[in-house]
Amino acid sequence: MPESKAPAAKSGSAGKPAARKAPAKKTSAKKSAMPPGQSLFFDRDESWMLFNQRVLEEAQDARNPLLERVKFLAITASNLDEFIEIRVASLLQRIEEGFNEPRRLDEGGLTPQQRLDRLNLVLHDFVDAQYQCWNQKLLPALEAENIHILTWQELSGRARAHALSFYETEVDPLLTPVTIDPSHPFPRVLNKALCIALLLRSKRRSASVPRPGTVLGVVTVPRALPRLVPLPGAHGRFDFIMLHKLIESQVEAMFRGYEVLSQAAFRVTRNSNLYLQEEESRNLLESVRAELHNRRKGDAVRLEIESAATPEIVERLRTNFELDPVQVFSTDGPVNLSRLMHLYGEVARPELKYPGFHGRHYHLAPKSANLFDELRTKDILLHHPFDSYRTVEDFIESAAADPAVLSMKQTLYRTSADSPLFTALTEAAQSKEVTVVIELMARFDEASNIRWARDLEDAGVGVFLGILGLKTHCKLALMVRRDPDGVTRRYAHLGTGNYNSVTARFYTDISLLTARPEITSAAQSVFRYLTAESESEAYAPLLVAPLTLAPDLLQLIAREREHAKAGEPAGIVAKMNALLDRASIEALYAASNAGVEIDLIVRGMCSLRPGVKGLSEHIRVRSIVGRFLEHSRIFSFVNGGRPEVFCGSADWMPRNLFERCEVVFPVVDPALSERLRNEVLGAYLADNTKARLLQPDGQYVRAPNDSPAFSAQDHLIEISLADRHDPQ
Repeated sequence: MPESKAPAAKSGSAGKPAARKAPAKKTSAKKSAMPPGQSLFFDRDESWMLFNQRVLEEAQDARNPLLERVKFLAITASNLDEFIEIRVASLLQRIEEGFNEPRRLDEGGLTPQQRLDRLNLVLHDFVDAQYQCWNQKLLPALEAENIHILTWQELSGRARAHALSFYETEVDPLLTPVTIDPSHPFPRVLNKALCIALLLRSKRRSASVPRPGTVLGVVTVPRALPRLVPLPGAHGRFDFIMLHKLIESQVEAMFRGYEVLSQAAFRVTRNSNLYLQEEESRNLLESVRAELHNRRKGDAVRLEIESAATPEIVERLRTNFELDPVQVFSTDGPVNLSRLMHLYGEVARPELKYPGFHGRHYHLAPKSANLFDELRTKDILLHHPFDSYRTVEDFIESAAADPAVLSMKQTLYRTSADSPLFTALTEAAQSKEVTVVIELMARFDEASNIRWARDLEDAGVGVFLGILGLKTHCKLALMVRRDPDGVTRRYAHLGTGNYNSVTARFYTDISLLTARPEITSAAQSVFRYLTAESESEAYAPLLVAPLTLAPDLLQLIAREREHAKAGEPAGIVAKMNALLDRASIEALYAASNAGVEIDLIVRGMCSLRPGVKGLSEHIRVRSIVGRFLEHSRIFSFVNGGRPEVFCGSADWMPRNLFERCEVVFPVVDPALSERLRNEVLGAYLADNTKARLLQPDGQYVRAPNDSPAFSAQDHLIEISLADRHDPQ
């Protein structure tokens, strides 16, 4: 492998982890130079909105390929949907239930209503920025590339005939127009379903109703059909009409006997939290399935409606869904920007997308007949997507097919619909013991996970749903094999990402394949905890939530603080998706005050306030948003010159540390830990292209670009391409 050109990070791992000590007692910190009235912690929801703003910046950035920019905009809309239906919905529910006191001092002394009022201002500003990006930047750029989204009036005769044919054969049979009157109540609008509202006046006159008033009509746009309908056009030209605009062109025929006064597309977002009475549930699978049905009709929390909608339509809808005016979002363009993702797949213009990339394949040593032979001599570290995920699939598939493998155990959190792992596990169950721990409540994947559970059970797999009240979020696979030398050994995969070959192509994650007895034995103890809630006396060298992870992390941070006080080498580099746990942040503040240099690479929410004298002046926080979703969690500690590196499934958030089963594992092979410190973390710390730096006031600014441009993700792609031996 070519040596990485990125600067080395300041911490890492070599050798075995040091023995765990009890967390050091807290010491008084220096007096902080915090501005008056500012909290020690940033608000998590406002921090999340700043993350989505960084994604929006990628859509605005003309240096990115055009269709990738459209994709980034669609991602911001999808992100915002989940934020509204989970986080905003939870805040509204607290208010409705009468909780009107700050839950924590770090919320700045604000009540839930005050927090919601602040958040609503941010939300409306963000939506305005989304549509400015679409109308002022992306639409003109698309048209310049001969990609057009047309209105009905703009269609040529040929295109109109094609659209009408599509409407008559594919669309009209699926439509159910409804007029709202005493005999036709307002239809149950499903969560995030796109609809068309119409203001109608009856053309009929009678003695009893000489001057009829207006009524509301509603048409639900079929979810089964694409939101963008492709149209025939000249060679090299891509023309589309939005599906709801096509339907709107035909509403006169749907509401015969009525005059259509006005119309507008709208969408309702509902509370999508699952509220399970788990302690009273005899069958968790059935409870989740029932709650999924309820999610589709939860309380409305947002109304999106086209800005051209008349005030009367807006008010009738707002009143029907019992929303405050601030919960109504006017859209200067297509409602539901996430559906623009289809444009990426429909337009065959590779020059407007990132160049194709496939991670390098792992090649066995000449003396190894299979991965098991290889793992008896060394650990294998994979950095996805730069290293192909196929190696992980090979590990599980080869175990399923190998008669020497006696048993297989695996956790599943999210996986793809056509996953080869499903086939491997079901086939393996015909000849060996197979155990799968499935997390039913992986948010928005619950329905597919229920299907997985039932299909696996039907195939003879032992299916477990983890521990009641805890999500199973760890990524573990454990194989027991009777090797040719007659010895029975365990082999394990431990990862930071889901067993999902689709997301593995655009999520950065770490995989460790190992046969180290101390790790595989600890993994066995984790599975016993998941299937029997049997707690082990020790899980070392693994850090396991909710049992040991939180205190072990605090001890690791405290150990760096003690090294710094003793004048020994000390430093922390931690990469994660989110940093919200107050105890961890306070430990980092204390370490900073002791002189520990701390670099945090936090993709999303971060409550820590960096760079404040007397509080966090030795802490730097950066976020990298780029082509790949940064999903790996890597934690590196200098440890007095005896560096340690850990990877795992957990972010430093209360839910990960105390409400989920998580596993963080050491990377003890010196060459592999050096790779993580130098090639991986070193690259992210050197990034001056996609990195944003968190400021003491909570804002993010671009990393200074006063040296040659350096993108960590591009750099890692280059290493992968240079190091591969197989043609793609």
